[in-house]
Amino acid sequence: MNLTEYARYDALGLAGLVKKKRVSAKELAETAARAIEARNGTVNAVVETYGDRIEDLDEKKLRRGPFRGVPFLIKDVGGHEAGRRIEFGSRLCQGMVAQADTHVAELFRAAGLNILGRSNAPEYSIGGSTENALYGNTSTPWRQGYSAGGSTGGGMAAVVAGMVPIAHGSDIGGSIRVPASWCGGVGLKPSRGRVSAGPLRDEGGWGLAMNFVQTMTVRDAAAMLDCLAIPQVGDPFAIPKPKKPYAKLIGETPKPLTIALTTTPVMDAPVDPEVAAAVNVAAQTLSAMGHRVEEIKPDFDGEEAARRMLDVWFFGFDLTLEDYARRMGRTIGPDTLEPITLQIYERSKSVGAKAFLDGIAFMNTARRRLGRVFAEHDVWLTPTTALVAERHGLYNQSLQGVDVKDWIVNADKPLQFCFPHNIMGTPAISLPLAMHSTGLPIGVQLGGRPSEDHVVLQLAAVLEAAMPWRNRIPPLHVSRA
Repeated sequence: MNLTEYARYDALGLAGLVKKKRVSAKELAETAARAIEARNGTVNAVVETYGDRIEDLDEKKLRRGPFRGVPFLIKDVGGHEAGRRIEFGSRLCQGMVAQADTHVAELFRAAGLNILGRSNAPEYSIGGSTENALYGNTSTPWRQGYSAGGSTGGGMAAVVAGMVPIAHGSDIGGSIRVPASWCGGVGLKPSRGRVSAGPLRDEGGWGLAMNFVQTMTVRDAAAMLDCLAIPQVGDPFAIPKPKKPYAKLIGETPKPLTIALTTTPVMDAPVDPEVAAAVNVAAQTLSAMGHRVEEIKPDFDGEEAARRMLDVWFFGFDLTLEDYARRMGRTIGPDTLEPITLQIYERSKSVGAKAFLDGIAFMNTARRRLGRVFAEHDVWLTPTTALVAERHGLYNQSLQGVDVKDWIVNADKPLQFCFPHNIMGTPAISLPLAMHSTGLPIGVQLGGRPSEDHVVLQLAAVLEAAMPWRNRIPPLHVSRA
């Protein structure tokens, strides 16, 4: 199988070839390795590959799920596999080996995926751009030197560049959807509680974070949600799910919906006019399908939310890093942490219970105000990111002389439309529905009510058919190597 043929298939497409015995899982793994070798030098999406799952792959060990034999990357932050390195993109944790599997890693393997390597991520998955001092910067496959977004920039860039058809992602403030927007892929953040965060956690990021995947097609996202939306023993709660599989539901036309439209900023930061125009075209397309679209302005102060969430996101962060330092025999300082991360560490030592509880109370109030959007609307349509991909060096954690409060507000400006869905725990998906005049992709975001992941996926599927993107091939794609 050559690289052009390999990269033409989505994950389910490759799984179908394995099932029909037209290609073996080992051949796919070896082809993925060649694809990574062909493009990783320019994109820098992959930080490690596993030889025992490529040239030494024992296919009998692969589970017989719907993605059996499909090459897959795990993010260098979560989704730990016991005995594999997990470094969090940080010099402090360089060489660290995970001691236990997460449930999501177990579910990935149960789906049949062949986890053959790790993807790049910013230090501790904090930043909205995948740049770190340990492994360097990940570029969008559309332009070298421009950000792939974060924090799952490595996973999404690898998918869009054709290295693998699907990759692990996680999202605490847009980290699945921002890379989807800046790289030109599909990024779904499921509803809060849809995918287990266990066994070592009850919820990721105090309920803000979710694990899922980066894909190029809506059908891959839907089928993977069927594989991951399986409550695990001891989970704190299980949320409702439809009676039919998500993979079946995306084939059904959604009923006429009421759609809220927002293209104006929710922070003191502009929205690129071409981005706003792309969202309006999507709105017109949905309106022509019979859906009712109404423009709204949500009750949300994005800048205040960014500042207040410092006391939630990083409550106890100092204890976590000190544990890592003891485990690795290293000292926390400028040689092991990037400047912004070091500031966050120092600040987190002074975040007491009152500040944390005040932050949780703020989040509760913000969630209820934002929730009014869905009191009268089924779906919320916005840009995914206010801007298209920007050059490296603007949002990374190695910036010198920048106060962390200013840094986090500035870093949140491009992703101002993502964070509301983390606060609400609502499902949201980024779709690459348009291209900017600069030659960079534009992401359009659909958000739904809590637990209504199927509605978001159904609407995404009809937009995928009406405004297809699969024929767009970025300059740094493996087929052009």
